[in-house]
Amino acid sequence: MKVTLFTTCIVDFMAMNVGKATVELLEGLGHEIDYPTNQTCCGQPTYNSGYVEKTKNTIKHFIKTFEHAEVIVSPSGSCVTFVKEYPHVLADDKEWKERAEKVAAKTYELSQFLIEVINVEDFSAKLPGKAVYHHNCHTSRFLKVKEQPLKLLSNVEGLELVDFRNSDKCCGFGGTFSVKMGDISAEVSDEKARYIQEANPDYLIGADYACLMNIGGRLSRLGSNIKVMHIAEVLNSK
Repeated sequence: MKVTLFTTCIVDFMAMNVGKATVELLEGLGHEIDYPTNQTCCGQPTYNSGYVEKTKNTIKHFIKTFEHAEVIVSPSGSCVTFVKEYPHVLADDKEWKERAEKVAAKTYELSQFLIEVINVEDFSAKLPGKAVYHHNCHTSRFLKVKEQPLKLLSNVEGLELVDFRNSDKCCGFGGTFSVKMGDISAEVSDEKARYIQEANPDYLIGADYACLMNIGGRLSRLGSNIKVMHIAEVLNSK
């Protein structure tokens, strides 16, 4: 299968190792990777800030860039969730709404693709230690992808996965929310970091680097040695 990779802005600029791990995982399964070099932001930040009409141009660019794909995979549930919203945003334009529906239907978050589309659960990964998993909001609540990452992690040799209080609650990032409502965001992040520390893990794992960056930053400021890892990096550990 030819897999078209949508890396997302944060992975592209802040976590290239996550993109690399995603490519290596999929290539290791024999899939061909297609990477459109003119891909840009999905448009979520501007849309959530109220710039709906301006965001439509970004969305149309995304559609034109990816509509050739057989399947689109991204290591970010948040961005995939917004792509799924494209038909709603473009509902007043029949042609673009239909094109958006086709793109949205073949776009998947990484763990969702691995479990639901190609049915691969075990990558013979090895990572000794104790870990907690953060269920980020968009992936678990909107995409309904919650058990899939846990199933993948359960097959990682040496990894003990434990739960922590409010593991499915928001980390406080919320994209522009963390900028506009910084004090509230910081309080939410503090609570999340505190609950993670109570579990005393070696690793914090997640499927969306925006959340991991936010929580990891707070843990770092608290002097924590907990290592933050995207699930793609964990599955690619040997």
